[in-house]
Amino acid sequence: MSGVEPAEVLVVFAMREEAGRAFDDVPSPVLYTGVGKLNTAYRFTKAILARRPRLVLDFGTVGSPRFPQGTVVECTRFVQRDMDVTPLGLPHGHTPYDDVPGPIDVPRRLPHLPEAVCGSGDHFVSGHDVGESDVVEMEAYVLAKICRLEGLDFAAVKYVTDGGDATAHVDWAANLPRAAAAFRDAYR
Repeated sequence: MSGVEPAEVLVVFAMREEAGRAFDDVPSPVLYTGVGKLNTAYRFTKAILARRPRLVLDFGTVGSPRFPQGTVVECTRFVQRDMDVTPLGLPHGHTPYDDVPGPIDVPRRLPHLPEAVCGSGDHFVSGHDVGESDVVEMEAYVLAKICRLEGLDFAAVKYVTDGGDATAHVDWAANLPRAAAAFRDAYR
């Protein structure tokens, strides 16, 4: 988004470990929400009420059965992979009686990166079915939804640390340092 000053960009990570020391000196405020949808909703809402950013830039690590480890992607569609009310006749990922019931689409901002559908849910994927998601994590859907409801611009850049398979926990930890460097490059 042209014309946005660094101080008007809120950089969001779930955990400090995802940023490493790569964001200690950036001119944008950096928020660490904590892991999961509830922690993210609480801390992010407080942050945007205290300081209304012009752009929210979400960085985070993801698993993916579709992209190789080390791939940096831009997420432009967000789904809630753990919302399942299919017995009520709604598709998987849709919230009943909600103003924003299903997937959330955001404009593409970084066309040099591969585009991905991001599935958020409160469980670490290690061999589970990921449905229509290209990448999986635990927080971005919440950020996208709150930005949509509050009229804030939103962009999400994710680093694939693992395959969302049986070795996901080992691969995720091993790839954290590389993720932080990739996020700093994307921020620039």
